[in-house]
Amino acid sequence: MNEVFTPKRLGFLVPHVFAMAVIGLTKYTWVESGVLVFSEFIIVPVVMGIISAWFWRNLALPGRKLSLFVIYNTFIAAFASAVFLGEGSICLLIVSPLIFGFMVMGAFIGASMFKRNNQKLNVSIIAALLFIFVADSLSTHHYENMVSDTITVNAPPDKVWKNVVAFKRIKQPNKYWLFRIGMPSPVESTVTGYYEGAGRKCIFSNGYIFDERIATYQPGVNLTFDVTHQPRDPEIMNHIDILRGQFLLKDNHDGTTTLTGNSWYRLYVFPVWYYDIWAESITRNVHLRVMEHIKELSEMGANSLESKVLSR
Repeated sequence: MNEVFTPKRLGFLVPHVFAMAVIGLTKYTWVESGVLVFSEFIIVPVVMGIISAWFWRNLALPGRKLSLFVIYNTFIAAFASAVFLGEGSICLLIVSPLIFGFMVMGAFIGASMFKRNNQKLNVSIIAALLFIFVADSLSTHHYENMVSDTITVNAPPDKVWKNVVAFKRIKQPNKYWLFRIGMPSPVESTVTGYYEGAGRKCIFSNGYIFDERIATYQPGVNLTFDVTHQPRDPEIMNHIDILRGQFLLKDNHDGTTTLTGNSWYRLYVFPVWYYDIWAESITRNVHLRVMEHIKELSEMGANSLESKVLSR
C-alpha cells in the first residue's frame, strides 16, 4: 500500500481531491448559481500547489522539476474538469494558463513555507487564503460589458442594409486562431420578417443557433436585436450570456458606409481581468467575421450595379 501512495503520487492525487470537493461544495451551497468566482481559479490553485509542496517537501525538488510536476498537475486538473464538470476543450485551453500560474505560485510558496517550518507563518498564510475564499464566495458577482468594432464599406447604406439584416452563408476560411482550432464561428443569419419584433437566427459552424428578436428596425441606420435563447454549448454554458447585438450604419456621403457592430454580454466567470480579455477577443472576431462578409457582399453588389449602369 505504501508503495502505491508514495509522497510523490499523493502530491498529484490529494490536491485534485481537495479541489473537486471545494468546487462541489461552493457549487451546491453558498455561491450564486452558475457563477465561478475568482477564488476557484486563484485561491484553490494556490492551495493545491501548497498541498503538493507539502507531500513533495522531502524530495529536494529543484525549481525546474517542481514546475514540471505542476505542469503535470495542470493536465490532471484539465482532465478532471472535462470529465466531472463537462468543460469543453477550448474552455480548458483558455483556463489552463491561469490555473498553472497560480498553482506553480502555490507550489513555490509551499516549498518556502515547509523549508522554514514556521508554524505560525504557515497557519497565517492558510488562514488568509481561507478568509479570501469565503469572503469572495459570499460576495455578489455581476459583470457586463460591450464590445464595439467599426469598418468602412465601399457601398451606400441601402446596399449594405440588406446584408446586415440577413446574410448568405459565409464560405471564407476562418482567420481567428480559436475558430481555426475548433471554436464555432458564425456562418449565416436568417430572419422571419423585416420589422421590429421579427425573429432572427444567428447560425454557427457547428449547427448551434442563437435565437434573436429584432428590437429596433430602422432601414439603413440601425438594426438592434435581443438574444432570446443561446445554445448550451460546453464552451459557453454558465460562462457567458450574449445579451444584445447591434449594427449601426452611417452614410459617409461619398458612396461609402461606416458599419459599426456592437455586442453586449454578461460574464459568469471571474476574475474579470483575465476572462474578459478572452471574451472581448472572441466577440470582436465574431464581429469582424460577420462584418467583413457583409462588406464583401455589399461591395460585390455595388460593383455589379455600377457595371450595369456603365454598360448602358
